[in-house]
Amino acid sequence: MTSPDTAQAADSPAGRYAAYRARTAGNGPALLDFRTLYDFDLDAFQIEACRALEGGSGVLVAAPTGSGKTVVGEFAVHLALTGGTKCFYTTPIKALSNQKYADLVRRYGPEKVGLLTGDNSVNGEAPIVVMTTEVLRNMLYAQSPTLAGLAFVVMDEVHYLADRFRGAVWEEVIIHVPDSVRIVALSATVSNAEEFGEWLHEVRGDTAVIVDEHRPVPLFQHMLVGTRLYDLFVDTGKGKDRQARLNPQLTRMAVEEVRRAKVNQGRRTGRRRAPRPQRFRPPARPDVIERLERAGLLPAITFIFSRAGCDAAVLQCLHAGIRLTSKEEAEEIRAHVELRTSDISPEDLRILGYTDFLEALERGVAAHHAGMLPTFKEIVEELFTRGLIKAVFATETLALGINMPARTVVIEKLDKWNGEAHVDLTPGEYTQLTGRAGRRGIDVEGHAVVVWGPSVEPASVAGLAGTRTYPLNSSFRPSYNMAVNLVGAVGIERARTLLEESFAQFQADRAVVGLARQVRKNEEALEGYAKAAECHLGDFMEYAAMRRRLSDREAELSRERSSARRAEAARSLEHLRPGDVILVPSGRRSGLAVVLDPGVGRRSDGPAPLVLTVNRSVQRLSIQDFPRAVEPVDRIRIPKSFSPRNPQDRRDLASTLRNKVPDDVRERRRTRGDSAASDDTEIARLRADLRAHPVHGCDKREDHARWAERYHRLDRETEQLRRRVEGRSQVIARTFDRVCAVLQQLGYLDGDDVTAEGRRLGRIYNELDLLTAESLRAGLWDKLDHAELAACVSALVYESRQPDDAAPPRTPTGPSQDALAAMVRLWGELEAVERDNRVSFLREPDLGFAWTAYRWAKGDDLDEVLLESDLTAGDFVRAVKQLLDLLGQVVDAAPENSHLRKTARRAMDAMRRGVVAYTSVG
Repeated sequence: MTSPDTAQAADSPAGRYAAYRARTAGNGPALLDFRTLYDFDLDAFQIEACRALEGGSGVLVAAPTGSGKTVVGEFAVHLALTGGTKCFYTTPIKALSNQKYADLVRRYGPEKVGLLTGDNSVNGEAPIVVMTTEVLRNMLYAQSPTLAGLAFVVMDEVHYLADRFRGAVWEEVIIHVPDSVRIVALSATVSNAEEFGEWLHEVRGDTAVIVDEHRPVPLFQHMLVGTRLYDLFVDTGKGKDRQARLNPQLTRMAVEEVRRAKVNQGRRTGRRRAPRPQRFRPPARPDVIERLERAGLLPAITFIFSRAGCDAAVLQCLHAGIRLTSKEEAEEIRAHVELRTSDISPEDLRILGYTDFLEALERGVAAHHAGMLPTFKEIVEELFTRGLIKAVFATETLALGINMPARTVVIEKLDKWNGEAHVDLTPGEYTQLTGRAGRRGIDVEGHAVVVWGPSVEPASVAGLAGTRTYPLNSSFRPSYNMAVNLVGAVGIERARTLLEESFAQFQADRAVVGLARQVRKNEEALEGYAKAAECHLGDFMEYAAMRRRLSDREAELSRERSSARRAEAARSLEHLRPGDVILVPSGRRSGLAVVLDPGVGRRSDGPAPLVLTVNRSVQRLSIQDFPRAVEPVDRIRIPKSFSPRNPQDRRDLASTLRNKVPDDVRERRRTRGDSAASDDTEIARLRADLRAHPVHGCDKREDHARWAERYHRLDRETEQLRRRVEGRSQVIARTFDRVCAVLQQLGYLDGDDVTAEGRRLGRIYNELDLLTAESLRAGLWDKLDHAELAACVSALVYESRQPDDAAPPRTPTGPSQDALAAMVRLWGELEAVERDNRVSFLREPDLGFAWTAYRWAKGDDLDEVLLESDLTAGDFVRAVKQLLDLLGQVVDAAPENSHLRKTARRAMDAMRRGVVAYTSVG
């Protein structure tokens, strides 16, 4: 039993310090001092990483989301400050940089912390600077004096190096940061952390790899069936034999629901139809939120893989009358929102849907996605972090590192649209999403809830939940900008050596064995397919090749006919007049419409008629809406006072349209027979050759054909694997050689020397860096005004979300239209140069934002710009921010005191206004 004297001694300052030293035995003085900054004990992996860092090693920390990895990064900050050196803290996105900057300012004060994100430049010479990874890469290539005294670089979310668009930047930084700088790499849990650590050890020297898979807040997995919440796993056994397995209740429930779905819904019994089984309906989103509230599982983030779905969910909650906040909380929310939006004009707030946004927030509900105005997104993040917002409906972009954890994460579906197809969530994506669940220091446990549906197999969910790690694969490749900067710094040979040190090459060398093994397996399978396709009447592989040639020719002819029909449709649009009633034959605007304005001369690709549909919608159509020629089916009078912006005018004219045009005309569709192949001599010859081939009469012809098609597909895949095996050795260096060959041919490099044009290219950090430099060199923008320049430069940063076959976008007329056409021609010339040198880096310029950029630079109002652009406020702001970034590079690359430099500055000033000016996050 402890004596009173002993207890009193233990409670004295000296006693408490002695107890503290006992707990922290083995720590260096910096770590001892650092631990006093926190009101909680550090975890074992944090202590291990900090000890390694204080001992002089670099570190790689791979741990789950929310486990406290950033403590190790903050220790590097502490070491820099105590040692009188510098630390750069890099993040993948501006939102994270802003968030980390605010955290460090609260701890160390604004005089010791700076921020560099492209949008913001605050105290850049401070000992601690938070920045995006691209900013550090650019500083390294420019040999910025700010690098002097740098001792630590923290790379938060380093697993971003797998990103196919931006991942190369992380490897560039790791390779090019001076050897004296220690790297602190913080990553989500990946399955090949040791492999990544080995590479870091090779290129950076001594690097400690610390992997921790323990979540500080345990995560429980559930499935929601209707409004019933099931545990995904149940414990079986006792003691050492205890283990988790899939909940058998879920399995039985899934089997029963599938059985019901297979019941014959159309079966008749005598004269009466049998009752249909009730179709499964997923629970309404308001019902899910109310169920979580009853279970004490709020606040929650529900991941919905579409922006429209997120906005719809908020509206559904509002219509259902959900209120998750008290009166006091609602008042606090309103005060915060009004303060944060005080710089936004009332007119812009109206356009941005501020009233509905605020009402939802006051009820504790919000959406969060990239289409929102950045200021609105920041407000949601701030209120959610403060516990005032209880239900957020978000796209997966929220899972990308922003500090916004919840008690519960809900996942509606296990597949998402990736831009090309619906694909299943990977274990890594599932882990990233559910990693938001469980707030350290607030929750004792986190919860992940998957909403059940007939297509959701509980075993599949268990597989995703049970796979807690995923591989980290490099996406590195040399770029034109990288090449001129590297050659300028170290020469071609040394640059090749540096690039061979990349993680991409490190992984490539290890992958050859596995690829060669797969080639051998494929070759064995090909022998079996060829055997199965054999025909006793002749060479079936020869016959199959003839069938493929016929199919290819038919497809080619179909494309030619389609092009001819589009030309005919364009000619027919030129004859339309206001008041003509037409049938729009296809697309989401199909149906009856009246022409308000023929739109002749508005676009370079042909007329773009403005019409009013029977649904009272005013739309600007394009040639893509008319796959065939159109003729008026009737005419109606348009009142002189008609205004497309007046809802009553639209309603009256649409009523006239419906009443005057007969029903049979509404349903009419012009159709034309298409003898696409009947008069093509090559197709006729190929068909005759097929009929004459010996195997054509085989009664097992289609069986043989299926095996031949499998052979063809596998042979194509195998040939690609063979080329990959052949190309693995020194693959990065060979690509670099081809890039340099392009640059030599175009005059950006002269042997080991970088020319003046090459130095200009070195200042352009853009996906279309070479096309930007060539446009500058050709003087394509020299005579443009500021709005025309904005339109042209936008084509180098914007990428449309529209499908490839969408209508050609509208562009400004005059000099900018000529410049844009010249840029597209220049891209074609560069593509030919790339093809000759066996590289393909440059995409075609995208003109989809040119008209919008032009109008915004001209000073048009936000509502007019958004109405015609079909963009959300968030997409618009982000596109303008990207454009401003490249315009800034044009200013830097253009000659001193040139007209172009002045014009680019004027364009930036003209565009940095309104919603663009008062948003801090891009």
